[in-house]
Amino acid sequence: MRLRRSIEGLGPYPSLFLLALPTATVEPLKLAAVAVAGKGHWITGTVMIVICYAFSLLVVERLFAIVKPKLLTIPWFAKLWKGFVSARTRALRLFGRLLGPRRNREVRPANSRQQRAARSDEASFQTRSASE
Repeated sequence: MRLRRSIEGLGPYPSLFLLALPTATVEPLKLAAVAVAGKGHWITGTVMIVICYAFSLLVVERLFAIVKPKLLTIPWFAKLWKGFVSARTRALRLFGRLLGPRRNREVRPANSRQQRAARSDEASFQTRSASE
């Protein structure tokens, strides 16, 4: 809990740097794992890839959820994030239509954590739009 509070206390750019560190470490390791597998060490390469993806999913995703409010105060990041969310929503609607019987269903977050994140996105954009 203390670690979370200290991370939340960081400014926008230190938060971005903190998020970039594990991401910049994990991505080259994924390429190294593919190279190891390519040399004939399939089990070692597969284990490395699984560990890298687990780290990305568990640590980087959680860290992003903590620092996202700070990152959205950076104007260029907020624009990129809004564009990403818009493209993701359009893609989900398109694929939802292609699946058939689910046409009338609304795209909703799967769990309460995603619902809080979605509400936080909407609130940040509304406050940001109102202040500009």
